[in-house]
Amino acid sequence: MTTVKVAALQMRSGMDPARNVADFEALVREAAGKGAAYVQSPEMTGALLRDRVELMALIKPEADDPVAHKAAALAGELGIHVHVGSTAIARPDGKVANRGFLFGPDGAKIASYDKIHMFDVDLDNGESWRESSTYEPGTCGTIVDLPFGRLGMAVCYDVRFPELFRAQALAGAQILTMPAAFTRQTGEAHWHVLQRARAIENGAFVITAAQGGTHEDGRETYGHSLIVDPWGRIVAEADHDEPAVVLAEIDLAASTQARQKVPNLKNIRDFEVALARVDTRHRQAS
Repeated sequence: MTTVKVAALQMRSGMDPARNVADFEALVREAAGKGAAYVQSPEMTGALLRDRVELMALIKPEADDPVAHKAAALAGELGIHVHVGSTAIARPDGKVANRGFLFGPDGAKIASYDKIHMFDVDLDNGESWRESSTYEPGTCGTIVDLPFGRLGMAVCYDVRFPELFRAQALAGAQILTMPAAFTRQTGEAHWHVLQRARAIENGAFVITAAQGGTHEDGRETYGHSLIVDPWGRIVAEADHDEPAVVLAEIDLAASTQARQKVPNLKNIRDFEVALARVDTRHRQAS
């Protein structure tokens, strides 16, 4: 099977995990009811709040996490793959993981992924973010074999590090995922071009579920959940920041075809970068 209907869920997660889980469940059921066999939610599905003390009071270890529990139950009940883009998980060492999960149609966990690249930036609109002050970065770029193709897992800011997706593509990934909570400012500037670039340069589908709108903690996220084909064409999009289900039927054969037309993954060569030094001793004044 190379053809599959996939869905990206656009959410507006707030500070109440129970309400977020209920919203997540409703969107998963809507997507499954429309035929989706793979459903992806955004980054921070379980809770979106910037206050570290409040976050630490809410989050739980993986075994007790309500989003993971609900996703596993829904996957098993509906007979689909459910990909929690990420949620905050309390680690045994007292730190926090920004962790994604993928559950299979039997309800069992297939894989997880901890966000590798931390969003530590100061934007020119006054926003300042220091993810590394709360989250422990991951170290492994996870890929997983599904009945319809090989999928790579990533989260949000990872999209700006093309080497991660290149490594996944070289390892056979035909679908790249980037569930996100992009800020409005960076989204308006870079959202579409980054995801289309990752699709084009790797000959892969890109599926990105996003947070959208103004959240309870005051942040604004861009929305515009996307599904992009291996030629860089947007095949489905939520062209707004409201909660939504974005659906598309994709054929993984398109990844093979794109890589045959532009075989850049096969044409990779090793190289060095050297600084050219100019000898000015014999230059004549002009």
